[in-house]
Formats: sequence, C-alpha cells, structure tokens
Amino acid sequence: MNKNTGKILFLFFLFLLMTIGAVHAETASGSNISVKLNGQAMTFPIEPIIVNGTTLVPMRALFEAQGAELDWDGSTRTVTAVKDDLHLTYQIGAAHAVIGDSRIAVGVPGQIHHGHTMVPLRMLSEALGNTVHWSSAARTVNIWTEDSFDTRINWGVNLRSHPNTDESTQVYRMLSRSEKIHIIREVDAFWLEVITPAGEFGYVSAKPKFTDYRSESLRTKQAEAILELADSYLGTPYEFGAKKGQTDTFDCSSFVWHLYHEVLGMDLPRTSYNQAKKGETITLDEAKPGDLLFFSARGLEIGHVAIYAGEGRIIHTFSKKDGVRYNHLDDDNWRERLVTVQRVF
Repeated sequence: MNKNTGKILFLFFLFLLMTIGAVHAETASGSNISVKLNGQAMTFPIEPIIVNGTTLVPMRALFEAQGAELDWDGSTRTVTAVKDDLHLTYQIGAAHAVIGDSRIAVGVPGQIHHGHTMVPLRMLSEALGNTVHWSSAARTVNIWTEDSFDTRINWGVNLRSHPNTDESTQVYRMLSRSEKIHIIREVDAFWLEVITPAGEFGYVSAKPKFTDYRSESLRTKQAEAILELADSYLGTPYEFGAKKGQTDTFDCSSFVWHLYHEVLGMDLPRTSYNQAKKGETITLDEAKPGDLLFFSARGLEIGHVAIYAGEGRIIHTFSKKDGVRYNHLDDDNWRERLVTVQRVF
C-alpha cells in the first residue's frame, strides 16, 4: 500500500466513524470485548457488538484528535471529510465512498447502534495498514499502528510459541537483523511477548544482544536475576586466576563474567581492568543494582570488581577465607578504594 492510498483509507475510515444515520443489522450486545490501541485500553461510549460474526466498535474517540474537517449534509445523508490534500465523501447506505477521483468499496457498511456509528474493526484497521491480534482468552482486540513497531532486531533470534527453550516449544521462524517488532509485555527477565507487522505472535529472548528494546522495568528484572544467581554461589571458594566458565571457584572478574553471561548472554572481558572499560560511567549516587563497581587492589589502579546490590551493599569474591560474599561499602575501606562505576546493561 502506497502512502497516498493509506491516507485515503484513513479518511474513509474516519468518515465512517463520524457519520450519522440509520442502518440496521442483527446484533448481539453484551459481548464484553475490550480493545487496545498500541497497548492502551480504549474507552467507548457503548461496548463493541457482534454483527453476523464480525466485531463492530464505535470508533469516534479514536480519530477525533486526527485533525480532519467534517461537514454533514442532512438532506442527502452525506458526510464530507477533508484532511490535508485529501477529500472524501460518503452517503449512508452506499456500497462505496468517493475519495478524490477514486471509488473505494465498503465491504461491511458502518452500522448505527443506539445512536453510535459502529464499524468492522479488523477489516478497516488492517486496510489502514495496522496489525490486529485477537486474544480469545482475554477477549481483547489489540491494534498496533505502523509506528508502534519500534523495536529493532539486532541479532537473529527465534520467534517461539512459548517463553522457554523446551523441546515442546515450537520455533516459528528466526527473526532477521533489522526486522521490526512490537513488545506486548515483558514476561520476565528472560522473555518478551511480541508481535510482528505481519501479525505473527510469539516470544523472543530478552537478552540485550538480540534487540534494541530497553526499559527500566526490564533492567530491574534482569538485575534481580543476576543477584539471585549470585546468591546461589555464596561461599563458593576464591581462586585467583580461576578459569572462565567453570563454577567450582571464582575470582572477582570470573564471577562477574559468569553471571552476566548466564543471565544476559553478555561476553564481558575476563579481567576487571578491561571490564571497567565497558558500558557507561556513572556516579556512585546513580548506581542501581546490577551496576559494576571497580576498586584499586594489589597495587593496581583497578584490580577488583564487585556487583552493586543496592543500599550500599556489594557482592563479590576476594579472599580464600570467605569466597563469594556480601559487604557494605563502608566495610574495610571499600568506599575509599572505589575508582569507577560502570553500567553495562
């Protein structure tokens, strides 16, 4: 669909919403169907209805702010809508609308129900280039406009039927780099519920490398997951130079590497000195759980790394006596030895 055709269809849809008159059809009220536009619940003066198996909704509120100028001719029951350089006319009950020099067929005419113009939601929304998804469990119609597909795929990622990697979970296809998706919700720290412009519904990994989606709520979930995994290693013995990837022992930087790799799929450098070069430098006052704190140690400007756990607490490993443990920044001069704070996700 070209840009001009999209505008034309928009005006036609707008026109149907604003018309007044009387067209009758068999209806079933009390449908208890809700409608969301770009994730936001829409409020209607009356609830949607079912007409011969098709959901119709009053859509006046959706387009009142769209800037079209309307004129109603009661003698001919004809409405005229003008927006920018487009001109639309429609007569109630007609099988087509006239837009400029073009005639656009009306598949299912707008209906008048309790004084409100009702239109077939899916047909007209999709004709406008929008994506529609019906959730039978929630009895909700979700509509996404083109500009709501604002998350870009950065790395090929599987679109799955469920938010897990179990063998029973179907992989619909791999989403390619630069494809766009809409995030419906954050399932947890690891999965995002999404829909594609083609109406494909499913789940993708929430690991940062796969998409450019970022939110404070997702970051909080992921930080909590990192700290939960860190807690499971409390008391694990310290070994300077511990091999990356094994979990029988850790040194400070192998501990950080393991946690961020397991939870976020990140491949941080092996040493604290090089880890300190990653991410965004922030102040200690700006630090949030999951940020990395770097300290001087062993005569080095940066020789130690810890994970910030909030409220001045850090989790790290540095001694054979205690292994992985929590400390407060006010313990053992940690605050005085702090060199930099880095946010890496």
